[in-house]
Amino acid sequence: MTTSWIYSPADPRRSKRGTCALLLALLLPITPAQALDPGQYPRLIEFIQDMDVNHRMPAAELYALFAAVNMKPDIIEAMERQKEALPWYQYRKLFVTEENIRLGLKYWKLNAETLARAHAEFGVDPAVIVAIIGVETHYGRNTGGYRVVDALTTLTLASANRGDFFRGELKEFLLLARELNLDPLTIKGSYAGAMGVPQFMPSSYRRYAVDFDGDKRRNILTGTEDAIGSVANYFRAYGWRRGEPVTQDVEIAGTLYGWLENSGNEPSPSIKHLRKYGIIPLQGISLNQFATLVTLEGEAGPIHRLGYNNFYVITRYNNSKRYAMAVYELSDMLRKLYDEANP
Repeated sequence: MTTSWIYSPADPRRSKRGTCALLLALLLPITPAQALDPGQYPRLIEFIQDMDVNHRMPAAELYALFAAVNMKPDIIEAMERQKEALPWYQYRKLFVTEENIRLGLKYWKLNAETLARAHAEFGVDPAVIVAIIGVETHYGRNTGGYRVVDALTTLTLASANRGDFFRGELKEFLLLARELNLDPLTIKGSYAGAMGVPQFMPSSYRRYAVDFDGDKRRNILTGTEDAIGSVANYFRAYGWRRGEPVTQDVEIAGTLYGWLENSGNEPSPSIKHLRKYGIIPLQGISLNQFATLVTLEGEAGPIHRLGYNNFYVITRYNNSKRYAMAVYELSDMLRKLYDEANP
């Protein structure tokens, strides 16, 4: 369904063509078992009124749009069984694989010039950019099969503790669809509403996506160059520091370190302070460097490492130490093999 405020070759806000499409959409039969009845959800009614008043999206057209939305119970189920809940030794096997390494090297080779340009402009390690795209979408091969509007509406109305977050993302998504001049019912992504090659949430798309191929469009839905530049821009915006380490092996002595295991992802104690609790880096690092203790589940017991600023930046993409470590380990392998092949 095409609505006038979102998509029209003549005018992305208002058009007779859009009005006709709206009337046709209202007359089309809807399967009660699948279709959403917007009038049954006070939260959605309030959302529609807000979009009408504050963002010039006519309420009648939004009602028509949401009448074509499907609530997806399997999305709620998927949110409750996210892979990041797996222990590290299982989670790692999903992403740090021979196939991901092989395809990652191929992806790097094919896009070496773009990655080098992103590194020069944004300062982000190309290996990390490749690893992010590999972990997120298998290098663009799997960008998601859910309609984003279905996912975000379902989570807005049914998420027990994150409804407000997804309501904000639903708003950003509708604004984004209008900016891109795309029908929101055609855009697909993950069960959480993430989109495109780098799996940006709508707010991140609007804020951090860049036109990196010079065609005057920010297309991370299918565009490789824009995806690479956008990941690099995202990391720079969150404070990536060129040339600094991500993580490091550590030796643990004694038992005083325990309280630091749950200190969060953001580096806060200095190395000098950490050493007082028996946390000793195995490689040389400034005593004034800040770090967090990263504890992961190994098959034979806990694994400890230090996470620095750039490790924390990776967790801004996905707030999980397991995720950040998988990205780092994949990137580390890719870097070593790429450098060997391109001395």
